[in-house]
Amino acid sequence: MPVVARLDEVPAMGKKLIQIDGQEILLVNLKGAIYAVENECPHQGAPMSGALLKDTYLSCPRHGYRFELKDGSCKEHPEYKLKTWPVRLEGNEIIVELA
Repeated sequence: MPVVARLDEVPAMGKKLIQIDGQEILLVNLKGAIYAVENECPHQGAPMSGALLKDTYLSCPRHGYRFELKDGSCKEHPEYKLKTWPVRLEGNEIIVELA
């Protein structure tokens, strides 16, 4: 698995947009835990890079749908799920497991 970013490149309680094989993936740093999610809201395609990070979820900037970082679920609208990928940290390196 390739290294996609360094831990110090994703600000605390912040986000970093990366591309892997032409796919936009949003890295999110929630209190030192790194999550990888798709950058497109499954509801209407709004860029999640503009989402508000709060508690354990991202809130879509267009309609406020709240997606849990750990599994992409949306309690209020369970028919929509944000794609997530496993993340591994090796020292300061972030590895996203796409397979």
